[in-house]
Amino acid sequence: MSDPEAPISGAEADSLQEPQEEESSPAEGSTEDPEMDFLRSLFARMQGLGSGPVEQVLDELSLEGMARYMQSGDCKNIICMVGAGIATSAGIPDFRSPGTGLYSNLQKYDLPCPEAIFEIGYFKQHPEPFFTLARELYPGQFKPTVCHYFMCMLKEKGLLRRCYTQNIDTLERVAGLQEEDLIEAHGTFHTSHCLNFLCREEYGLPWMKEKIFSEEIPKCEKCNSLVKPDIVFFGESLPARFSSSLRSDFPRCDLLIIMGTSLSVQPFASLVMKVPPKTPRLLINREKTGESDSLMSFMGIGGMDFDSEKAYRDVAFLGSCDDGCLALAEKLGWKDELVAMVTREHAAIDAAEGGGASASAANQSSGDGEKGAVPEQKDKPAEQTGAREREKEE
Repeated sequence: MSDPEAPISGAEADSLQEPQEEESSPAEGSTEDPEMDFLRSLFARMQGLGSGPVEQVLDELSLEGMARYMQSGDCKNIICMVGAGIATSAGIPDFRSPGTGLYSNLQKYDLPCPEAIFEIGYFKQHPEPFFTLARELYPGQFKPTVCHYFMCMLKEKGLLRRCYTQNIDTLERVAGLQEEDLIEAHGTFHTSHCLNFLCREEYGLPWMKEKIFSEEIPKCEKCNSLVKPDIVFFGESLPARFSSSLRSDFPRCDLLIIMGTSLSVQPFASLVMKVPPKTPRLLINREKTGESDSLMSFMGIGGMDFDSEKAYRDVAFLGSCDDGCLALAEKLGWKDELVAMVTREHAAIDAAEGGGASASAANQSSGDGEKGAVPEQKDKPAEQTGAREREKEE
C-alpha cells in the first residue's frame, strides 16, 4: 500500500506496512545494481571510516543553491519521489494527521483495525468497507495541485526522468504526466483486475467507477469473482516495473526531489539511498524526515543529513508542498509560468465538466488579488487526462 500519510484517492499506501517488493530482472541495457553498489560503498567506508570527501556539487545548501544547480546544465535527470502530502491541498486526506487523517475517521466502518480496510485478506472476505470509502475519495473528484503541475513543468523543460509516486489518486496523470513518466509504486485506480488467478480479466476506470457509484460490489463479467482496482494492498507485491525501473533510473539521477512523504515505509523509503553519493537531494515536506541515525551518519551512509557538520548535499524546505514548489519556481524564474499553468489547467478541467462559467469567475477574482496567486481548489470532478493532452487529441 501507500504511505500512511496518503489518501486512498491520494493514497500512498505508505500508511500500511509495505508489501514485499516483487523481484524482477534489471532493465534492459542496464548493468547497474544499486544493492551491490550500496554494499561496495558500505565496505569502502567501513574500511576507511568514511575517508575521502564526496564531491559537493551544490555551491550552497539552500533552495537558492538547488536552483542554481538546476540551471547549471549539469542537472539533466531529475527524479521526484512523492507521497500523500502533495495531494492534501486538493482536499484528499493523508493517513496520519491527528483528527483529519484517514485513519482517524474509519470508526464507522467497524473494522478490526484501521489498516484492515487495505489488507488483501480482509478485503476478499469483506470488500464493502473499501468500496464505500472508495466512493467517498474516488479519483476524478479532485484537481491536481501546484506540486503536480511543477512536475509537469520539469517534464516540459526536459528535466524530469521519472516520478515515483506512492499515491493511487491518479492526479499525476490528470495533470499531464504519461505512463512512461510514472512509477506508481503502490498501484493505481486506472485499471482493475479480476482476483480469480485463472481469469484475471482487466477492467478500465469507467467500468470500475460505474460499479462503485452504483453501490455494487464489482464482480467479474466472465467468472463472477471479485474485481479489485490495481492498487497495492497490504499483503501484495509491488509492481515489477518498480524494481526494474529503479535499477536504470537511480544511478543516472542528477537531483532527487522528495515531496509529501514520511519516508517511513520500505522499500519506498530506501530509494533515497539509491542515488549516487554526490547527487543532491531536496526534501519538501512539513517536517524533516528520512534522516540517518547517529551511527549511519558517522559512517557517511544511510538517510538524509541536513544539519551535521558532514552535510553536503541535502536541503529541506519545511512547509506545504505547494509552497515549496512555488518557492523553488520563483528561484528558478518559473513562478509566473507555473501559476499560469495551474490556472489554465484548472479552468480546462472545470470547463470539461460544465463548470466553465464558475471557472471564469474564479480566474477573474484571482486576477484581482496578488500577482502570482494560485486559484483555490474547488474539488470538481476531473477527467483523467491533462488538458494539454486533450488539446492534442482534438
